[in-house]
Amino acid sequence: MPTVFRHAGFRFFFYSNEGDPREPVHVHVMKDGGEAKFWVRPVALARSHGFDAKTLKALAQIVATRAAEIEEAWHDHFRH
Repeated sequence: MPTVFRHAGFRFFFYSNEGDPREPVHVHVMKDGGEAKFWVRPVALARSHGFDAKTLKALAQIVATRAAEIEEAWHDHFRH
């Protein structure tokens, strides 16, 4: 589970086995037992467990701001 970055205690990552065929670029976010999955382009919540609406809105903004970084890490990882 490669970690892309950490922000305010949240871990932004993806799973090494992201399906076959592989799903479009997305990122998982985890903290204190909560987890969410966001599509990156366009940013959209795929699913969530344990986070309230305010937190999800803030997380979506972080994903949007750092989308290029997430995409680069995704392509670097899955290229190998």
